[in-house]
Amino acid sequence: MRVRRRSLLKWSGLAVTGLLVVVAGSNAWLWLVSSGHRSEPAQAPIAPVVIVPGAKVAADGTPMSYLRGRLDVAIDLVRAGKATGILVSGDAGGVSGDEIASMTQYLVAQGIDPGLIRADPAGLSTRETCERAHQRFGIERALIVTQYEHLPRAVALCRAAGIDADGVTAYCECRRITVVRNNLREWLAAPKAIFALIFRSP
Repeated sequence: MRVRRRSLLKWSGLAVTGLLVVVAGSNAWLWLVSSGHRSEPAQAPIAPVVIVPGAKVAADGTPMSYLRGRLDVAIDLVRAGKATGILVSGDAGGVSGDEIASMTQYLVAQGIDPGLIRADPAGLSTRETCERAHQRFGIERALIVTQYEHLPRAVALCRAAGIDADGVTAYCECRRITVVRNNLREWLAAPKAIFALIFRSP
């Protein structure tokens, strides 16, 4: 019995170690692939459009802090002449509410011309946002705005989808628990992104 327990602990330890190696390696690869294509807003290059991936909205339909940070940076980029249009991409029927309506209303309320905004209500994941931006909206060059921890994955997936994408860091006036949770989520999402990059359809 003792031998079996020791063997179980050994294999459990190896499995955990293997998982950690896969997660860490995947994250390192995403950072490497996106290297040279990430910047702060002030150093962002020029592109025809800014892609804003969706995120949670509040009960009253307004963007929560994570999403608001992305939208504010997109607004700054347009006002600075670094982009001439915005693609908001998210879940129009999300659990927390209509991300597309929330983002569009916020942008218009901040003075963005509605004619500059395009919307994709079926960008249900980062990968789908990037692929649909290229396939359905014909976007070949873009900036994608999202938080620091999400940026390498977003840039890598958009570039793999055929978009010459550069990532721009969005801020987040978030609680510490929100930052920790989102960092953990990104770390765990990296292997799936790498799988998508390796085995994506031609």
